[in-house]
Amino acid sequence: MKKYEYTEKKDTRSGFGAGIAELGRSNPNVIALTADLAGSLKLETFIKENPERFIQCGIAEANMIGVSAGLTIGGKIPFATTFANFATGRVYDQIRQSVAYSNKNVKICASHAGVTLGEDGATHQILEDLGMMKMLPNMTVINPCDYNQTKAATIAIAAYEGPVYLRFGRPVIPVFTPADQTFEIGKAWHVNEGSDVSIFCTGHLVWESIKAGEILAAEGIEADIINIHTIKPLDEEAILASIRKTGCAVSAEEHMFNGGLGDSVAQVLARNFPAPLEYVGVHDTFGESGTPDELMKKYGLTADKIVEQVKKVMARKQ
Repeated sequence: MKKYEYTEKKDTRSGFGAGIAELGRSNPNVIALTADLAGSLKLETFIKENPERFIQCGIAEANMIGVSAGLTIGGKIPFATTFANFATGRVYDQIRQSVAYSNKNVKICASHAGVTLGEDGATHQILEDLGMMKMLPNMTVINPCDYNQTKAATIAIAAYEGPVYLRFGRPVIPVFTPADQTFEIGKAWHVNEGSDVSIFCTGHLVWESIKAGEILAAEGIEADIINIHTIKPLDEEAILASIRKTGCAVSAEEHMFNGGLGDSVAQVLARNFPAPLEYVGVHDTFGESGTPDELMKKYGLTADKIVEQVKKVMARKQ
């Protein structure tokens, strides 16, 4: 198992803040919008340096999406920011009609996704957003794994033409990817080479998958770990290359079983190379109030659960 080390922990939303601040200095067409959540989305530096390119929409998310779509007509690149729940569930109609259907160059940047939003509870958490957004034609869906990858993804989507949903989170987690990385939309990152089982992971579950890989390696099981940071377009080539080598897989995500990464992987396997697949995610339930760590454990979004599912799927293969 390849060794991954870290010297600090940061929240992925701060990676977004650093990325959009850098874009503010290099791309005069980038506009930041928010729905009363500038602090939560770490926009302070961008606002300080570019006050004329910041629009405070207030608690009016649907209006923010409409304003963003309009800005693209003048060649601007709007980054519309709020919590993931409000960025998708509250304004799905506006996104569908004004952004996806019209193929507008809007970047929907969503923080506090999943149960790790924590104590705010089920009304503010969302576990359906990846499925909602990947079903929209023209929409690109990205879910990076740490501070550095989120910063790189934020910079990359400004140069990409078309609607993007960028998902990130609230808790501090290890920073383990390179600071100087180049983010390739639609190209999976091979975290570890292995021949016994594939682990397809995304977002906060990438670090948990690395920890699971270390546990498995100590037991003589070599995991092929793939970070699927781009949910759509999906890197089907990477998925199939891995599954042809290992013959079984586990998907790991901070999202509902239905509609998430696991669903996408299952479709690829069903069409091309049927193989046993087990899921690590949330099964048909809403979240609740609690600390991020407590909720990750309660809903089985941990390295231990990944190990358990690996052993289950390997038994099915045998």
